Amino acid sequence: PQGLGLALPIPAPDAHGAVLVVLDRDGAPERTVFHCFSGDADFARACLERGAYLSFAGTVTFSNAAALREAAAITPIERILLETDAPFLAPHPHRGAANAPEQVALTARVVATCLDASLDALCEAVSRTSEELYGPW
Repeated sequence: PQGLGLALPIPAPDAHGAVLVVLDRDGAPERTVFHCFSGDADFARACLERGAYLSFAGTVTFSNAAALREAAAITPIERILLETDAPFLAPHPHRGAANAPEQVALTARVVATCLDASLDALCEAVSRTSEELYGPW
């Protein structure tokens, strides 16, 4: 999407270092989104330094996802997106079941807690950021 004005969603669950190498070599588009962000705080910092946005899914609610919650905690609220990744990655307490759009509220609550922000503030910021990245509904 370089030069096209489009957001570039990047799924990189097992290729964090490789993705950064490519972005550094080729240049990150202005609107790069790490889809279903799965990294720790160090990877989050590296992505944010390159101007990226981080999109958190139900995995941030899992009991074994402390590193992911730390990544959410250091991400500026205006660089956060939320997603379901439906039908996959349903948030706790629905882990293992099919995910659905209404369950993004569970993810939002956890991310808001990580940021020490109100749920309203997070939702307003995510709505604003989504519109800036993808345009109005």
